[in-house]
Amino acid sequence: MRKVAVVGTGHTPFTFASEKSSVELFSEAAMDAINESNLKPKDMQALYVGNVLGDFSEGQAMVQSYCADDIGAFHIPATRFEGACASSTLAIRDAFIWVASGFYDVVLAGGVETAAKMGTPLATRTFAMAHDSHYEYPVGLTFPGFFAMLAHLYSSKYGVPLQRLKEQMALVSVQSHRYGVHNRVAQFRKEITVEDALTSFMVCSPLQLYDCCPFSDGAAAVVLASEEKAKQLTDRPVFITGIGQSSSGKLSSQKDYAPRIRAREVSVKQAYDMAGIKPEDVDICELHDCFSIASIIAAESLGFAEYGKGGELWEKGEAKVGGRIPINVSGGLKSKGHPIGATGASQVYEVVHQIRGQVEPERQVEGVKIGLTDTLGGDGVLCNIVLQKGW
Repeated sequence: MRKVAVVGTGHTPFTFASEKSSVELFSEAAMDAINESNLKPKDMQALYVGNVLGDFSEGQAMVQSYCADDIGAFHIPATRFEGACASSTLAIRDAFIWVASGFYDVVLAGGVETAAKMGTPLATRTFAMAHDSHYEYPVGLTFPGFFAMLAHLYSSKYGVPLQRLKEQMALVSVQSHRYGVHNRVAQFRKEITVEDALTSFMVCSPLQLYDCCPFSDGAAAVVLASEEKAKQLTDRPVFITGIGQSSSGKLSSQKDYAPRIRAREVSVKQAYDMAGIKPEDVDICELHDCFSIASIIAAESLGFAEYGKGGELWEKGEAKVGGRIPINVSGGLKSKGHPIGATGASQVYEVVHQIRGQVEPERQVEGVKIGLTDTLGGDGVLCNIVLQKGW
């Protein structure tokens, strides 16, 4: 396979209830990515767009075709990817495969969502469609319920007292907000305290308000190019060197592994093996913190902590800038926001900019050479991407 580089990136602000449509938001991010790559829309050979709820939020299907036309990439193949919150990571993974294979030289990939404008009741209902809709959702299993159950199971399985686990989760959220304040595209740019987190209203025990990510609107995009093409376009390429994807069934079928999500372990091993690295080689990670307990569980399955000890990364300051493995210094889903179709592309955008040294000084990690993204869709569609500094 050929080497594949990210040569352009684009990212809209993540907001609540944007006045723009999905096509408008994605076109904004896409044009920024194309301009940064020193290319034109006519140079894009294919377009892959992650989008989940456009049919519900705007009554608009086929956003991928309208996005291609809107930016002036006329008549190219345009494909929509749906993998719940992992949708745009799947789009980027497939774009990588097509360029690596030699079929295309340049592909535009990313994602967009306008979930916030639906309002909480409809958004909650449509998000829950990424659970088993025949048996699990009817008994009340929404995403807060899903991760609340995992939190209780985590406490019981690993012998972590629930109060200590809640304090660890609060530290996860406090750190996310601390860095989100300095992220120009973040939705929630305000700091919180541990006390704020522990006294906020209960959403689904033990998860409280500040343990939960928001509904968000926004878009992110990247331009991928072959190594040969990248040499003509940029002197600071960031290469995708490892990819992984795996899936799980409904929650009840995962009982032998929970609170771990086995698909994550399968997926990230694929990515690590392909890149020829180990967890200790990763300089920065953007992981899927839809809920604070999800951060702790993910950090363990990605190999950054022993099982049952993930929360100690935040207790000891090892997950912050300057720590052993900086995690979600973008603010993560919790503070930066979570427009589900765009989240994976946003994670890639953040890692690329960290490797280039282009983020705000308050959250720039020094000397980043290798970064990892981790995106979870629904009950267990997992996709991981390893990015490494180029020449």
